[in-house]
This record gives sequence, structure tokens and C-alpha cells, in this order.
Amino acid sequence: MNIRNFFIALLAMAALVVGCKGVLSEKKEELPLARVGESYLYRSDIAPLMSKSISREDSVSFVTNYINNWASKQLLLAKAKINLPEDKLAEFDKLVANYKSDLYTRAYKEALVHQGSDSTVSDAQLKSFYKKEQKNFLLKETIVQLRYVELPKQFLNKDEVKQRLKRFNTKDVAYLDSIGVQFKKLNFNDSIWIPASRVITEIPPLTQDNRDRHLKKSQFFELEDAKGVYLGKVVNLLRSNDVAPISFIEPTLKQVLLSRRRLDYVRKLEVEIIDEAIKDNDFEIYEEE
Repeated sequence: MNIRNFFIALLAMAALVVGCKGVLSEKKEELPLARVGESYLYRSDIAPLMSKSISREDSVSFVTNYINNWASKQLLLAKAKINLPEDKLAEFDKLVANYKSDLYTRAYKEALVHQGSDSTVSDAQLKSFYKKEQKNFLLKETIVQLRYVELPKQFLNKDEVKQRLKRFNTKDVAYLDSIGVQFKKLNFNDSIWIPASRVITEIPPLTQDNRDRHLKKSQFFELEDAKGVYLGKVVNLLRSNDVAPISFIEPTLKQVLLSRRRLDYVRKLEVEIIDEAIKDNDFEIYEEE
């Protein structure tokens, strides 16, 4: 660190550790940390950015870098205003004004929506929405409902597990649950839809090349590799471009429904704001002659 930067950092640190006595004072009463032309950088501009856990050495480095970056931006901005063409400056000023307006109005709309829009979705609303829009929710990949277990290579009661996994009545479920600790993997919840790609990840011998042979509705499969034996029963299957079942896309349905509800609420707010402004004579449209 050169002498100039070290002096700047010391000055900045001294200003930052001053007590809170002058925190609420106007900036013109503060001791500035730096100046570029008519622009000043104050302690209160940097203080919110400082972490309480930062060391003194790191604080010195942070403040020095911040001051130098601030000065660089101010100097470049001044040069840009002098050297850029007037039409380009006017274009940028318009962009800045539009961005500022969009930022304010977007934040205000979000606050109003958060305050006034209903964010709950009942099962009846979800089912009604799905019934109307289900053709717009087509699957992008094959999904399956299945139950499966992965057995150790030397598992002794494989045939009984196969029989019970196929039949899967109440007694079979109880039996399989009771010996589940002997399985390397298991999934007995065959009401859940699972992407075929995930099934392939879980069952290594199952691949993209052979999945159509093993993943069929009501199909039972037995596969094996060096790690173990994989037994599975496919309960149901839906392919790409089939209508997605409501249970599989429920989170997406809720998000779409809430998004549409928010849009409708915002449109209603915009209409009400304009109507109120016209009523109060704050908004007029002048007809062209």
C-alpha cells in the first residue's frame, strides 16, 4: 500500500470508528472521506457495508478499495458526460428514468399484491384449474409408478420376495416391511409418479437402451449386476406428450394458478388507479384537433 492510499485508509477508518453521535446529522456536517469534483463520499455511505466481524487490516483494505473504486466511477462518469454525444447522453438519461420508474412501480405493485392478493389454493380450485387446462400440461418425459427392491447378491429368500412384491396384498406389504432392513434399497409407495430417468439412475442395469423392454405397464422385471439384484413391478406408465397427472404437477399448477391470479389482481389495480385518477381530475386525455 503506497503512502497516499495508507493515509486515505487511516482517515476512513478514523471516520468509521467515530461514535454514533453524528449518525443522524446531515451529510454536510460529516467529515467527507473523499471528493471528486462536486461529489463527496461520506462515512455513512460506507458504514452499512462494513461487517462487524471484519478485522482492522481487512477494514483498511476494504475502505481503501471502496474509495478508489468510487473515485474511478465518478471520474469516468464526468468524462463520459463531457465526451459522449448529446443524443447518446439523452438516450441514456431516458433509459435511466425508465428503469427508475419501472423499479418503483414494480416494487409498489408487488407490495400491493402481497398485501391484497389471496395466496392460498384449495384442492377444489386446483382440480377445477387442472380440468380446464390439462391439455396445456403435457409430459416432457416418461414417468412411472412402481415398487422395487434391491437385494444383496446372496439374498436367500429372493423367490418369496418376488412373489410378495408381485402380489402385494396387505400381508405381503407387512412381510416386506418386516424384512426391509435386509434390502439395500426399497420403494413400496407405488402411488407416486417418478421420472423414468430417475428410475434408471436408481437401478444401474436399467438403461436408456433397454428401458422400453422393462418399463411397461403391469410389467415385472428382475435385473442383476455385480452389486446386487433389482426386482421391480411397474404399476402404471405415462409417456412423453401424455397429459401429466395432477399429482405429478401439483406444485407447477399452484405456481401457474397463483401467477395468473396475481396478474389479474395487478390489472384490476391498474384499472382502479386510472378510474380514480380520472374521477379526481388527476388524469386527462386531450383529443387531437
